[in-house]
Amino acid sequence: MTTLLTISDLDVQLRDKQLLKNIDLTLDAGNILGLVGPSGCGKTTLLNTIAGFIEQTNGQIVLDEELVASHDYIAPAEDRQIGMIFQDYALFPHLTVEQNVAFGIANLTKNEQAARVDRLLTLLKLTELEQRYPHQLSGGQQQRVAIARALAPQPKLLLLDEPFSNIDARLRNELMLELRSLLKQLEMTAIFVTHNKDEVFTFADRIAVMHYGDILQSGTPAHVFQQPASWQVADFLQIGSWLPVQQQASKWQSALGPLSEFSSERLENNKVDEQYYLLVKPKYVEIAAEQPANVVVHHVSITEQGFHYLLASLSDEPRLSFQQLSYYSDVCYQQGQELSLNIIAHDYQIFSR
Repeated sequence: MTTLLTISDLDVQLRDKQLLKNIDLTLDAGNILGLVGPSGCGKTTLLNTIAGFIEQTNGQIVLDEELVASHDYIAPAEDRQIGMIFQDYALFPHLTVEQNVAFGIANLTKNEQAARVDRLLTLLKLTELEQRYPHQLSGGQQQRVAIARALAPQPKLLLLDEPFSNIDARLRNELMLELRSLLKQLEMTAIFVTHNKDEVFTFADRIAVMHYGDILQSGTPAHVFQQPASWQVADFLQIGSWLPVQQQASKWQSALGPLSEFSSERLENNKVDEQYYLLVKPKYVEIAAEQPANVVVHHVSITEQGFHYLLASLSDEPRLSFQQLSYYSDVCYQQGQELSLNIIAHDYQIFSR
């Protein structure tokens, strides 16, 4: 595939605060990238730097083989051929749907404007709403208008800042699938910012996890989910629970017993005095009725997958005790009930915080 966007060694510093540091990122044409991470990690700053609203202090941005930003050259935002959809959509309240969509293509002839607006209104199912004003539209309809307006100038890259945050939860998944289908139909390359991991797995082809102005890991959502590169990545994506483990006689011990078929030699650079945690997905936790109880039910909830339990350990060893181990079961247990659990042998993932 053709690389559309290349970001190299990008830094952004405002006053004395480092907002982005050493950002390296590439995106192929036609792909959708999800930027995720906790609040304040630099997601929106990176989006605004790509768009040209914020100047970088170091590094460069190349879009479709054209340099748009470097240490000695900054292309104006209006010349970058980048479309932007803001979190609040930023529609013009005094303009109709039709006028909002046509706002950025005033350089075209009237016939060209009408043809492009008509095509976008048809694609986004807005053909009966063209004479309405933003306040007369639902949140989902306002989002569609914002998308149409951003697509009208036919940008090379589309940037979306929390595009689904203002959408009712019942409609969110439907709109994500609809928008993804539209972007694929138009072969549009896009980057969207979110703090919702579920949106990434539904909407994105690739994911980049940010933390304190840096990209910790990027790749396909499936790969990042299955092989998180650090504790921060796994913790943000809520891949599983954290089970404290400790090296004892070249083996790893937990409050649920030893990790079978796993020795300390398999973990590189492990230090005896450092606290380590095993990433435990619920599918690797099982009842071991023949063993003494080692956990107590702390919280019970009902989900589509059956009963969801948060379990606390009964261990009196401080470095191995835990308070929230996630476990699913079709069996109904009571709060305060003691159980015996076992960790199923698998390809263990152990991290240090």
